[in-house]
Order: sequence, then C-alpha cells, then structure tokens
Amino acid sequence: MRELLPSLGDYRLLRRTWRGDLLAGVTVGIVALPLALGFGVSSGLSAEAGLVTAIVAGLLAAVFGGSNVQVSGPTGAMVVVLLPIVAAHGAGAVAALSVMAGVVVLAAGALRLGRAVSFVPWPVIEGFTLGIAVIIFLQQIPLIVSPITPSAGEHSANAVVAAVQAIANADWAYVPWAAGAAAIVAACMLVAPRIHAALPGSLIGIVFATVLAAVLATPLATIGVLPSSLPLPVLPMLDPATLGELAVPALTVAALAALESLLSARVAASLADTGPYDPDRELVGQGIASIGSGLLGGMPATGAIARTAVNVRSGGRTRLASIVHALVLVGVVLVAAGPVGAIPLAALAGVLMVTALRMVHARTVRSVLRSTRSDAAAFIVTAVITVSFDLIVAVAIGVVFAGVVALRRVSRATGVQREALAGAPEPGDERIAIVRIDGPLFFTAADRVFDTVMHISGVSVVILRMSQLELVDASGARILTEIVQSLERRGVTVLIKGVQPGHEELFRTVGVLDSLRHHNHLFDTLPAAVEHARSHVRREPRGLTA
Repeated sequence: MRELLPSLGDYRLLRRTWRGDLLAGVTVGIVALPLALGFGVSSGLSAEAGLVTAIVAGLLAAVFGGSNVQVSGPTGAMVVVLLPIVAAHGAGAVAALSVMAGVVVLAAGALRLGRAVSFVPWPVIEGFTLGIAVIIFLQQIPLIVSPITPSAGEHSANAVVAAVQAIANADWAYVPWAAGAAAIVAACMLVAPRIHAALPGSLIGIVFATVLAAVLATPLATIGVLPSSLPLPVLPMLDPATLGELAVPALTVAALAALESLLSARVAASLADTGPYDPDRELVGQGIASIGSGLLGGMPATGAIARTAVNVRSGGRTRLASIVHALVLVGVVLVAAGPVGAIPLAALAGVLMVTALRMVHARTVRSVLRSTRSDAAAFIVTAVITVSFDLIVAVAIGVVFAGVVALRRVSRATGVQREALAGAPEPGDERIAIVRIDGPLFFTAADRVFDTVMHISGVSVVILRMSQLELVDASGARILTEIVQSLERRGVTVLIKGVQPGHEELFRTVGVLDSLRHHNHLFDTLPAAVEHARSHVRREPRGLTA
C-alpha cells in the first residue's frame, strides 16, 4: 500500500524543472478556466461547480495520483454522463454521487485494477472519443438558441433530441447575438496559436466577447454571480434511500472516471520524458479527488487529456505544475469572481464547440476506417451507441464486439491438416495419418479441429503432431481428449508427438494423456512415432479396414 501513497520521490526532479513547472502551471490554469466554467454549466449544475471541481480535484489528483503531469478536473465525457443523472435525480444528488463514485475508484486502485484499461482496444477508444465530441458539440446548441437555459428536469437524456428541441423552441432574435459571441471565441481559438503557440486563444476570445457584451448592452445570458471564496466541506446526504437510487449511476461515473483518467495518463507518459505512471495509484488519486470535490460541492473529476497535453507541451515535468494550475484558479475565485460572472454563456459554448472539434482528428479516423473491416465496425458501433444511448454501454459493447472479432481471428489462426509421411514409402503407410495441429487452440476453434480429424477414414493409426501448438485453453484440451477417445473407440490407435512442457500439466488434468491406449504412445520425435505406427500396421491382419 505504501506504493499508492505520495512520497518525496514524486518531486525528485523539482530542482531542475521548477521554472518550467511554474510556467506550465500558469498556462494550464488559464486554459482550464473557461473549460471548467463551461463544463460546469453544460452538466446541468453551475459554473461554480465546474470551478470548484477544477480546483479541488486538480490539487488532490496532482498530489495523490500516479502521473507526474496529469491535470484533472471536469471533462466533457463526465458532463455527458452527468446531464441525464442531474435530470433524473436533481443537482443536489451530484455531491453524493461524486463521493460514492470516488470511493469506488479508490477501491479499484487499492485492489490493483489499474491495468484493466489495456483491455480496451484502440478503435473502441477512438469511437468513444468521437461520440463524446459529438455530444459535447450538440450540448452547446441550447446555449446558442435561447437566453433561458433549460433546467435539469427539462433536459432530454439524449443530446441529439435536446438539440432538436432547443432549435424548435429557439429565440431567433437572440440567436445572432449568441452565435456572434461563440464565433468570436472560436475565431480567437483558431487564430491565436498561429500567431504564437503560447497565446491562450480561449481566454482572449472570452475577454473580447465579454467586453463587447458589456459595451453593446446585448441580451446575452451570463454566468451570473460567483462566490468570492471556496465553500466549506459539507458531508452530502448518504442515507440508505439515496445510496440505493444512486448506486448504478455511481458505478457508471466511477467506470468512466477510471477509464478516462487511465487513458489520459497513458497518453501523457508518451508525450515526453516525464517518467512512468502508476495506474493503480492514479485510480487512488482520482478517487480521492472525486471525494474531495463532492465534499465541497463539486462534481466527479477525471484526468483531462487536453489540459494534460498543454501541461506537458508547456514544460510541465512534475506534480508542481498541476498544483500551480489549481492555485491559479483559486486566485481567480478570490480576485476576479465579479468579472468572471459577466462572461456570456454563449462564449463558453464557443469554447466547448471548438474543444469538441479538436477532440476528433481526421487522420486518426481515416486510419481506423482503413485498418480492417472489423476494427472499423467496432469504431462506428462504439461512436453510434455513445451518441444514441450511454457512454459506458458503448465502451462495453465495443469491447465485447472487438473481443468476438479477436476470438474469431484466433480461431482462424488454428491450423489442422493431414501431412504425408516423409521419406521412402513403405507398405501400409496409407493406413497411417499424420495430423498437425498448430497455432492457438481455444474453444472457438475446438469444434472445427474435432470435425476435421473425425473425417479421416481408412486408417489404423493417427499421429497427432502438437509441437507447433501454441496457447491452449481447457476447451481445447478437452476437445483433444474427445478426439483421442473417439478414435480409440473406432479401433484407431492414437499416438501423440511433441507435447510441450507448458501444456503437459493441462493435458494430464483434462485427460488427454490418460485417454491414450498405452503410455508408450507419447513421443518426442516424429521418426520415432512413425516407426511405432508402422509396427502397429505390420502386426495387423492383411485386408483389415478401419
């Protein structure tokens, strides 16, 4: 358990990297501000909830997490999950939900389940990302078409339906103002990096749109009053009734938090030499972060790949950068709560729309679609289900789909064929069959192997060559047992050649070797097995057929 806790070793590079860490932390804090505000609003909660989550979760995950450069806070994927939960249970349930989900993620880390993310195939991850991007984009449409933000209970659980409903009830006198504010922010985000990579386009666009909205006296809806201090910790209501109602949503949120955080940490470890990450400790840190966020009125948090990438590319190399990012946001709350409250909601919508578009890389999509038909299908299925139904369901179905395809490929890699006897032929060789079984032998290929061998007729001896057999599961070993038993019942002598040491224990346990007529029917070399088979044929009465 000591490996899952913070230590001084987490900061061993600080003497060399502190300047870069400070600069990166300030940069990420500036980038994170509009995203935190926007995700708070889009989740059906408030901008304050998003800001509190970015501060509390960002600080706790930085200290307790398993990555040196991970930046945590509210994310688009979590917003997608939270919106229907808020609609069903109310905004007041989110604090309890955050604590419950945090406990589950923390327990997963303590149980060493961090490597589970490796079982999610790449096409499924990309399909999941595409679906999230589409949902985030669609969720901003209500902020563009009407000054009145729908309450949680008025939101449709489906982003496509909610967007269509919002357009049907649009205030067309309001749309030009809101679309203009969103367009200003989007233009700044697209142009600023071309001028200089360090320019925070989203922040520049928001400042510009906010100033124009104030000067021109527009009808644009704004964030509203923000508190000038952080709230005090409050234990949310966790009575039995609440626990029962939120159990399934909490598991969904926990699964998403674990998945997204581990994927983000894994990607971050490949961006620069920031040291390895510990997936189990990362889950512990993210669990603590969500618990802390819930206690202070925030929402569940995850690792944020976009902010993490900004951190690494800005020079962040230790946890100090993520800590500074949280402190910068604290400074915003203490010093600039008033100006931040005047930001138009449509400007935040512009930030999130561009963020959603940047989540999808055309080159990556083309690569997946051109890879294999099965991988392309897994990508499309995951994306469609993510948009249409539920994120966790989409990932589960995508993983199952990819698993079925993988098993099908494995079964096709299993080879079973009859071979001719090498060397000069001898009388009776036509009554000897050599069957080579190679590749993996799993349950998916077991019936095919059985049928192929059982179709061999007119022989007295069958030699099963297994020296090229790779992985074998219990079903594969059982089918070999049935092959031996079936042939022996037909009066055919079975010889086995080349059992690998790694398979011997399984073969004895399942009964493959015990099914042989005699223990001498197990051979290490093919010539010895062939000679023994010929001796059997020579002892047969002439004209005997099997």
